[in-house]
Amino acid sequence: MSVTNPFRRHPRFLARLPRIVRLYVLNCLIGFSLSGLFTGAILWFNVAGIGHLVQNVSGGWLAALVFFTLNGIVFAGVQTGIVVWSMDYDDDDHRDRGLPVPVLQPAAVRVAAPRRTPRG
Repeated sequence: MSVTNPFRRHPRFLARLPRIVRLYVLNCLIGFSLSGLFTGAILWFNVAGIGHLVQNVSGGWLAALVFFTLNGIVFAGVQTGIVVWSMDYDDDDHRDRGLPVPVLQPAAVRVAAPRRTPRG
């Protein structure tokens, strides 16, 4: 599987960032794009009268902005989580780094002979 860098050409300052930062920035952009679509759909279809309230109440644009921002944070977090969880992970990586692997050996245990009691 080849790894591609979506920021290879533009913008150049993102291409110099570490891969994990580029991954997070890209997934934040995707999450906030989904949030914009979601917020636009909620306002367009006037779900629960929210579109009407945003248009007709003073400060309604602020509520829409907060709605967009909070949903963007959630969608970006979920998007990043999905990408991180779906990454390949080699569980046997510790053997490649030369870390010692414990070897179990039996231990000697002394057992005393049972005492005999006289029958009475």
